[in-house]
Amino acid sequence: MKKHIKTTAFLTAALVSGALASGSALAMEHGNKVGVWGDDQSVSEGTVTAKKVVAEENGWLVVHRTDEAMKPGPVVGHAPLKKGKNMDVAAILTEEVASGDKLMLMIHNEEGGSKTGIFEYTLGAKEDGPIRKDGKLVMTVITAK
Repeated sequence: MKKHIKTTAFLTAALVSGALASGSALAMEHGNKVGVWGDDQSVSEGTVTAKKVVAEENGWLVVHRTDEAMKPGPVVGHAPLKKGKNMDVAAILTEEVASGDKLMLMIHNEEGGSKTGIFEYTLGAKEDGPIRKDGKLVMTVITAK
C-alpha cells in the first residue's frame, strides 16, 4: 500500500510539474508575441509611450494620426526598435497633438530605405514601411489626454 501511495504521489507531482512548465512556456510564448501595447495617455510633454513592443526584427515604433475609420494617417512621431521585446518605448512627437486625438502606434520595418538607422517612411511609401502579421497591421490605438 505504501508503495502505491508513493508512486501516485510521484506521478501527481510529475504531472503538476509538467503542467506548470508547459504553462510557463505558453506564458513566455504569449509574452513574446509580436505586437504593440499602450494605454491612453497625456502627451503634454511632447511624447507618446508604448508600454511594450515585440518586434521580429529591428525597426520603428511609428505614431500615426487616426480617426474613427481607424486608417493610419500622417506620421507624428517615431522611435527605434530592436529585435525582440522593447519596454517603455517613447516617441517624440513632431507635431502638435491635442487631448482627445486618436493615435495609432504601429511597428514599421527597417527595409527598402537608403540608410539604415534613419527613418525614411512617408505615408504610402515602401521605405521603412509598416509590417503585417497574418495580413493585418501590427498596431494599437490610444487616445491622447
